[in-house]
Amino acid sequence: MLSVKENMTVEFSLSLLEKFAEVVARYPKGKQKSGLLPILHLVQAEYGWLSVDAMDKVAAYLDIRPIEVYEVATFYTMFFLEPKGKYVLEICRTGPCCLVGAERMMQHIEDRLGVKEGDVTADGLFSWRGVECLAACGYAPVLQIGPEYTFYENLTEEKVDQLIDELKQKAQTK
Repeated sequence: MLSVKENMTVEFSLSLLEKFAEVVARYPKGKQKSGLLPILHLVQAEYGWLSVDAMDKVAAYLDIRPIEVYEVATFYTMFFLEPKGKYVLEICRTGPCCLVGAERMMQHIEDRLGVKEGDVTADGLFSWRGVECLAACGYAPVLQIGPEYTFYENLTEEKVDQLIDELKQKAQTK
């Protein structure tokens, strides 16, 4: 994942454009807009978030109006419209998870990382947020960590600390 400053101009790499072409080829001629979601996922995987410049370039690539891209990117919570940490910790905050400690886990994550919900740690490694149902109520509280969106169930403070430590180690070895 590349770090992109808010005012930086985005230029899609040849390999990313090749992936775009593969996505668009799945759809009938004239229906290239159908590739918007997977293309936005590819852009976010490459840059970590969707800047206005990146969304405008996606619109130009697909030959659609920029507003059509903005509407999709702002509707789905899986798309980030501002820079996030390399690892985004998303904890379910709906009723079943809250009944078994999700709010306590969210407070623990905030305390452990030293950042409020939506903010990024000083080292750029982490951000966190509460999200709606992750469809694992029987294993609550649950957390998913992007960009791979790996699920972790039956959370405890100790499990969260171990995950954070493992991700820190993983980042140092890359």
